[in-house]
Amino acid sequence: MTPPIERLEEKLGHQFKNRELLFRALTHRSCASEFPPDECADNEQLEFLGDSVLGFVVSEALVARYPAAREGDLSQWKSHLVSAAYLHHRALALELGDFLRLGKGEERNGGRKRKTVLANAFEAVIAAVLLDGGVEVARAFITTHVLFEIDEMGGGSIELLNHKSVLQERTQAMGLPMPRYATVGTAGPEHAKVFTVEARVGDVLSERATASSKKAASQRAAEMLLGRLKTTENKAAARGADGANLGGRH
Repeated sequence: MTPPIERLEEKLGHQFKNRELLFRALTHRSCASEFPPDECADNEQLEFLGDSVLGFVVSEALVARYPAAREGDLSQWKSHLVSAAYLHHRALALELGDFLRLGKGEERNGGRKRKTVLANAFEAVIAAVLLDGGVEVARAFITTHVLFEIDEMGGGSIELLNHKSVLQERTQAMGLPMPRYATVGTAGPEHAKVFTVEARVGDVLSERATASSKKAASQRAAEMLLGRLKTTENKAAARGADGANLGGRH
């Protein structure tokens, strides 16, 4: 049973004047195909608009926060913040899947948790917020639900969270648990303290790094763990290639 739409509005931080916009943003084409077009329009046009708005607001925020940053760094951060993997994560945080309107087949196939379905719906919701409340309301929504990672960086550089972000996306793509970080040690006098942070994925993969701040240590630990994952992937690919070569010999 779908929860009341008021619950989603509370999570979104926006009460719709025209709730039909929100309902449309939540309507997957699989549901729309089961009804006449005038009764149940899908969210694909809203997704198109939301994608454009998201890209603009993210670019604007990055340039405003880091006016001296290189284009490559800005592009890397934008790519992360508008990626399907990241938007899927944000949609899960809003429990957006609970409110989707899906066709019977998509429902049976797990559409409420499917990455592309949720990421597209998240973009459609951005467009619905824009059309219902205007540009500033949409910008505030994106700032709250997408751009908060930039705020978490504080006064750090734009590169600070890159390895953590990439690690999160890589583990999601590999079907692994989300990375966890824990401070496992501190040393040194108060004015020159160093921190040791452990990055862990599941119960087997972990790396520790030490730096003058917890953020820098977690960044370094994530970078080391990415190296471990890459080595694991390369070994798996090599085994697959060897198997293919053996299979091709006569």
